[in-house]
Amino acid sequence: MSGRYGLEIRAANAADAPGLAALIGAAGRGIAVRDLAERIEALRGRDGAALVAVEWGPPGGLVVLHWYHTLVAEPTAQITTLLVAPDDRRRGLGRLLLKAAAQAARSAGCDGLEMLLPPDRPDLEAFCAATGFVAAGTRMTRPLRKKGGER
Repeated sequence: MSGRYGLEIRAANAADAPGLAALIGAAGRGIAVRDLAERIEALRGRDGAALVAVEWGPPGGLVVLHWYHTLVAEPTAQITTLLVAPDDRRRGLGRLLLKAAAQAARSAGCDGLEMLLPPDRPDLEAFCAATGFVAAGTRMTRPLRKKGGER
């Protein structure tokens, strides 16, 4: 998907890992380039997508989504990551990534789109509200392993 001159939204690949690791690091979450490359490749061709916004250099934005099926509802896509580089914000990249994610979800047969929001990102919550998302309940998590790797 191309928009403005020089901007491309496309599927992420392992070669994007160094730039994406820097983008993720700028958001305060570190990941090794090798681990990231392996995760990108593992996601390709499965029930999800990782899309990047690229404009003459390393990725300026990333959206990761997964789709899932339930017994009582049509497939739903869930955005687990939406990042835009600090220097690329306020230029519409987030909206373009969201549009590409919605298109990928529709192509996968999904009827809805959810966004997971970290608790410390009021800016992302405001973005979601401005792009048509509405609050829909709460989410609870629990680890599957005890600390120290024990089961």
